[in-house]
Amino acid sequence: MNEKMKEIGLRIKELRELSDISAQGMADHLKIPLETYQEYEDGKKDIPASILFEISQKMEVDMGLLLTGEETRMHIFSVTRKGKGVEVGRRKQYQYENLAEKFIHKKAEPFIVTVEPKGEGYKPSTNSHPGQEFNYMLEGVLKIYIHDNEIILHEGDSIFFDSSYEHAMEALENKTAKFLAIVM
Repeated sequence: MNEKMKEIGLRIKELRELSDISAQGMADHLKIPLETYQEYEDGKKDIPASILFEISQKMEVDMGLLLTGEETRMHIFSVTRKGKGVEVGRRKQYQYENLAEKFIHKKAEPFIVTVEPKGEGYKPSTNSHPGQEFNYMLEGVLKIYIHDNEIILHEGDSIFFDSSYEHAMEALENKTAKFLAIVM
């Protein structure tokens, strides 16, 4: 079991209990099965960044507190050096690096997202979360599936969308794709 995921799960459980929210209530809010939510709290399953964002919004805390256990305190600026962002929600499909975990009262969460190629015939599973999302391609070619559409993005391209619609990303041309994602 990933020790970091276990620590994050314990922090979420403690905050949930302090907020007098049942596990079922949180699962209902997130629109996921109770069993999945409990696996997140127990550290048995990686928590997607979008779910962490929703939990932080529900608990009225900055996502940085869930990730690091430390209160965010930067309110004028926060610098994240290359490759030093906190890794979030590593799943088979994507790797997220949070770029502003120490800034307090954020109105958005910025990430560098890395998508590894999976090969011919692969179609990624979709997810959705409240709010909006902006993605800017840094390298590679990415296919975005969103609400019955397939959009190809190249380096320098961007997309802004309603993230409550089911969406997924796939790296193309057998190369890693990287993009800046801002979840609002």
